Amino acid sequence: MLISNETELLGMQKVSEAVAYTLKEMRNYAQIGMNTKELDDFGAKLLSSMGAKSAPFVTYDFPGYTCISINNEFCHGIPSPKTILQEGDLINIDVSAELNGYWSDNGGSFVLGKDIHLHQPLVDASKAILEKAISHIKGGVRISDIGLLIETEAKKRGYKVIKNLTGHGVGRSLHEEPHEIANYKDRFNLSRFKKNTVVAVETFISTTSTYAETLSDGWTMVGDKSGFMAQHEHTILVTSEQPVILTASNEIWK
Repeated sequence: MLISNETELLGMQKVSEAVAYTLKEMRNYAQIGMNTKELDDFGAKLLSSMGAKSAPFVTYDFPGYTCISINNEFCHGIPSPKTILQEGDLINIDVSAELNGYWSDNGGSFVLGKDIHLHQPLVDASKAILEKAISHIKGGVRISDIGLLIETEAKKRGYKVIKNLTGHGVGRSLHEEPHEIANYKDRFNLSRFKKNTVVAVETFISTTSTYAETLSDGWTMVGDKSGFMAQHEHTILVTSEQPVILTASNEIWK
């Protein structure tokens, strides 16, 4: 989406604050012994209280209001009363929504309780890499150069990136141009970030896999070589200098 006036900016700020607040509060609400359907219902109530509608539910008829992925599930995990949160789980929550015709997207991975399975270094790497990637984005920068940065930073830390999951444009719908903000240098992508556009930038940092595959439920994705993945995502406004992080209040970097 290209922001051309103050009304559009305010619209994007409002929906971004809604998804950011929901993500932060869901992360705080998650408890050992809770099922993921309870956690999703909590998120749905928060979105509704702000007048926002779940983007995956509205757009794709997703069987839930937020995506909640646990441990070896990489993304698009379906909330379920059968999935019980356990000590040390690697949890990813992705919250996207529509409000007054504007759409925003954010997500984050975290460890529940004590880090008994040693997932925290992966989570920390994903956070740090997203922060560095976003700090290098401004109008005119090649999208593929940001992908190279993400993959290089992942390799430095001993990790890989998922090549078939990408960030994307957002604003008037959940997915817009640019459709692929990859986590690696895609030499065929010659496009650049454009000033005053809104994009969702996300990291997909993994321990062993480089591609994600969809399970038989038609939604949940896991690694082609198993392992674990951490994801963090912000919706940002591209400028000629440092970008404006519209979902900063989700506090995924804290």
